[in-house]
Amino acid sequence: MGRHPLDMFLDMMAAEKGASPRTLEAYENDLKQFLEICGCEPQDISARHISLYTQALGARAYAPKSQARKLSAVRDFCRFLFSEKIINDNPTLDVSAPKQEKPLPKFLTAAQIQQLGKQALMHHKESYKRIGVMIALMFATGLRVSELVGLPANAVNFDKKLITVRGKGAKERLVPVSDKALHALLEYESYRQSFAPKGKISDKLFPSKTSASGHITRDMFFKMLKKLALECGFNTDLISPHTLRHSFATNLINHDADLRSVQKMLGHENITTTEIYTHITSDKLLQTARSKHPMNSFKL
Repeated sequence: MGRHPLDMFLDMMAAEKGASPRTLEAYENDLKQFLEICGCEPQDISARHISLYTQALGARAYAPKSQARKLSAVRDFCRFLFSEKIINDNPTLDVSAPKQEKPLPKFLTAAQIQQLGKQALMHHKESYKRIGVMIALMFATGLRVSELVGLPANAVNFDKKLITVRGKGAKERLVPVSDKALHALLEYESYRQSFAPKGKISDKLFPSKTSASGHITRDMFFKMLKKLALECGFNTDLISPHTLRHSFATNLINHDADLRSVQKMLGHENITTTEIYTHITSDKLLQTARSKHPMNSFKL
């Protein structure tokens, strides 16, 4: 008996698309759910099954964003099955994702970020101080949290003031780092190895004694970020690692940064993803329009 098409698909996503273990797990869960709901094998998938699955997702009250993600997984899977001649037709060609409104990103001001970082760096525990370093680095570079926690120690080039980041699809990009963030990293270097397993030298920038990956997990960073927000009196519902990434982009746009440059630093494939940050700078745009527009000097 040959290998199951789902296993073949996941292998392809890992080898050819550079999908992370977390992404592969999400694909596997979504596609197993699809096959279970439809009660069919991959080689028997038809347009009827796609329609049945779409209705089932709606009936189970999945949010439009979740429905879109799950249908995207099915679409990728069917495209693979068709390319491998496991099915004769691609039944997802006419399938459209449910319409969804893109929520505007939550972000913090530079002053709020500074308060969070200061609260962490003033703490007597080194575990909190390290979170302060991570906050400074994330706000300075706009890294995704998965990129941040997994950084190797040699990713930082102190002389050129750059960080080499391996992003989605294993694509590398160079991101400039501020002097303040580099200074925080230099101070952190004196106690970095205290987080490594006993008797071992870690090559991770943010090592962990217990994590299987060898570095601090996203969840641990998130939990400690929430604790800091609580200590600062912030609304913890508004705080997440992604909030720091949004804050980086929003503050750059507010200070007239070029959209293409922001796109490159964030590692966005498409500039339309970056453009969402232009929608949350309306106050600055209004001020600019009121102060700079030539009509202001006209006497009517």
